[in-house]
Amino acid sequence: MASDSFPSQSSPRDRREFYRITSTLAIRLQHETDTSEGPFSKAPVNLSAGGIGVTTNTAFQTNEILLCTLLLTDQEPFRVYVEVLRVDPVHNPPHTFRLHGRFIRMSTPEREFLVRTILHLQREHLAKHYSA
Repeated sequence: MASDSFPSQSSPRDRREFYRITSTLAIRLQHETDTSEGPFSKAPVNLSAGGIGVTTNTAFQTNEILLCTLLLTDQEPFRVYVEVLRVDPVHNPPHTFRLHGRFIRMSTPEREFLVRTILHLQREHLAKHYSA
């Protein structure tokens, strides 16, 4: 398999093997066919190399494919496709939903970049909260 080819879909067990971190990031979620450049919103994103969890005001549907654009630490926008696994209503505030999705169509170099970025976010968090 070429190093930039798409790996097979990860199983739920595989996705849980990736390290996860929650960090406030600029994010834009839109349907995969939406070509507009809408605004970003700042939100706490639970991020791993396997997928995301994020609160949104849009009631996306299970199995929808979304284009997720993240502004990661000093980088160009990082674009990745997300398959919606589950959308749970959040009761406060009203009309809010918790989206759980897995990354699809991600190349090996993209996944490796995301792993490096997550480790960088973890180092920043540790330095900010636990350094002397």
